[in-house]
Amino acid sequence: MRTQTRQQGGRRRRAVSAATAVAIGAMTLGVLAPPAASAARPDAVQQSLNALVRDDGMPAALASVQDRDGRTRTYTAGLGDLATGSKVPRDGQVRIGSNTKAFTAVVVLQLVGEGKIGLDTMVDDYLPGLVRGEGIDGRHITVRQLLQHTSGLPDYGVHVDDDEIRNRYLEPRELLDIALRYKADAAPGETWGYSNTNYVLAGLIVQKVTGRPLAEEMDRRIIKRIGLRHTYFPAPGEMTIREPHPQGYHRNPADGPLRDFTEMDPSWGWAAGQLISTNSDLNRFFTALLAGRLLPAAQLAEMRTTVPAGTSGLRYGLGLTSRPLSCGGVYWGHGGDIAGYETRGGVTDDGRAANVAVTSIPTGEAATQHVKDAVDRALCG
Repeated sequence: MRTQTRQQGGRRRRAVSAATAVAIGAMTLGVLAPPAASAARPDAVQQSLNALVRDDGMPAALASVQDRDGRTRTYTAGLGDLATGSKVPRDGQVRIGSNTKAFTAVVVLQLVGEGKIGLDTMVDDYLPGLVRGEGIDGRHITVRQLLQHTSGLPDYGVHVDDDEIRNRYLEPRELLDIALRYKADAAPGETWGYSNTNYVLAGLIVQKVTGRPLAEEMDRRIIKRIGLRHTYFPAPGEMTIREPHPQGYHRNPADGPLRDFTEMDPSWGWAAGQLISTNSDLNRFFTALLAGRLLPAAQLAEMRTTVPAGTSGLRYGLGLTSRPLSCGGVYWGHGGDIAGYETRGGVTDDGRAANVAVTSIPTGEAATQHVKDAVDRALCG
């Protein structure tokens, strides 16, 4: 069964085998530096990726970094396929997990700007009678609380098993039904608590208001609008990744062996985690968002209005997080985990952008922190 939900995107896996980590590191040391980085000493970003492979047992790590002038550098480390020893595709596609929530939130907020959804309108006004359970009532939960994770709704994601759902298509209503078997985590508005259920409901509201599938609205309103050429919402039953990509690996249980988990049905993530993209496309998305190219000023201000989320300085807005930088200020993004991949990153108010992906969800606190540190080094370098 799933373990506790991770802030920003998915599930936490623990207890990496030291022997496995060393073995992966030994296999990948020969391909750590990207072809373009021929200098004797790799820069800080490359060093961070090398360490994620060598010390933390990640099969591969990828990054895309954009400076204030829009110049972009891409990086790779490790192996794209442990079975064949193939290289990591530069800026390859990955499953971006809960970064999808930022896209869903943008669509909702665009509809708010169009007067079709009210942030402080109750969920029941759009989905009458649908949200009922022990301590759960859609007549007392607002759209804002869904996007902010302050609804108190239980998370369906901690109650499904990766192997059981890997080959199974799940309708959004099935995901909601799983959540509603459990009592509320808190009263609406009482506290912040990460729950994928919130974004399934947000996606259902989008579909009810527009009369169109969420994937179509996301594609029309965001992906095509700002030219995300490598980002897409997988079609029902689509289990592969369309463009060049590193293989994704997963441990289930957390102390078990790495298994190739690249092919899977991502429908269990839907509005909360189904998208596929690249680090560079994520940089483009968050840069366009913060520059006001996707939302009117009023809705962007609402998105950036945050509440505390955890103890590391993370704050959560409406599908958007802020995290402190070691060099001062914050960066804005989201992050995501889905079996096989983890992505972290975001953009600063002065135009720097960085995203880092690894091809296995870190299963220990140290490795998780090292991925975040890689983003910090990329933005502060």
